[in-house]
Amino acid sequence: MIIIPAVDLRDGRCVRLREGRSDRETVFSDDPIAMALRWVSLGATRLHVVDLDGAFAGEPRQTALVAKIVAAVAPVPVEIGGGLRDPAAVEAALETGARWAVVGTRAALDAGFLADVCRRHPGRIVVAVDARGARVAVKGWTEVSEQTVTDVGLRAREAGAAALLYTDISRDGMEQGPNVDDTAALARAIDLPILASGGVATIDDLRRMAMIPGVEATIVGRALYTGAIDLAAAISAMSTLQ
Repeated sequence: MIIIPAVDLRDGRCVRLREGRSDRETVFSDDPIAMALRWVSLGATRLHVVDLDGAFAGEPRQTALVAKIVAAVAPVPVEIGGGLRDPAAVEAALETGARWAVVGTRAALDAGFLADVCRRHPGRIVVAVDARGARVAVKGWTEVSEQTVTDVGLRAREAGAAALLYTDISRDGMEQGPNVDDTAALARAIDLPILASGGVATIDDLRRMAMIPGVEATIVGRALYTGAIDLAAAISAMSTLQ
């Protein structure tokens, strides 16, 4: 299992939210490019970049900054999400040089859109399923749909997505530990690589996630920024499990 540092962008800064709420923001850096380079220098082999302005607006807002981050950390691959709700937005995200585009709300609501972008960009679409309980949160986590996490996961597999990114947003940014049980249940239900996210606070949390069959990676945010997890030490710990 690999560890993927999260770089969340808002108003040109590197921030973290608690439970996906825009009014619970902590700014960790005014230089997201430098932050991305820091994670790479500590051994990150992949980065997760989110345009939070785009997620809340419904369309990308930080494309130019994303392109600069991608260029700065090359050849380390980057996945980019936030507001990718139409084929043109997905295309523009991939044109930044990002390896993967992460689609969320539109994929949960529109099976035709998901099938279309997966067909256009084979192996480069990650489907993000953000959950409150069993239900999928949409529109920047501000609303809950009737879709279940497993519904979207199965749809992503059928469409040919590269992976499913699962976040329990009740734990996101809270450093209270990941939702191991629900992550494991989801991994059992769908035959698709899982990227897990939300609540990781310690290296032991990462070890628990690494023991779940089907979990390819865990995305870590606040715990890296506060120093609760040392990235180099965590990467070393994961290597001993192989």
